[in-house]
Amino acid sequence: MKTPNRHMLRWKISIQEYRGNMTIVHKAGNIHNNADGLSRWELPNTPENPAYVPKSAEPQIPIEGIKITDVGTQLFEEVRESYMQDNNCHILTALIDKYCKYATLANSLDDI
Repeated sequence: MKTPNRHMLRWKISIQEYRGNMTIVHKAGNIHNNADGLSRWELPNTPENPAYVPKSAEPQIPIEGIKITDVGTQLFEEVRESYMQDNNCHILTALIDKYCKYATLANSLDDI
């Protein structure tokens, strides 16, 4: 066998505990034609099924619209002041002002 890929290694590790109790025999793909149908066999959505998904009592309604509102300038002023009072953010804004290649962009942040 060639060097096993990660899927084969995972499979090999998961069946190691059964070593000695079973024999694995290779079956060529053209002979092994029933695996696809069995692997896609649909199971009922019941609590006994390990992949059971309970139906929600409340219907899920998708979002179909977004409303954008204008926030007053007072909020932005409060946010700006809180950033200036925070030492970490104050250092960051000072570095942006000092090293920003696009001075107009850095200065436009004051206009927001």
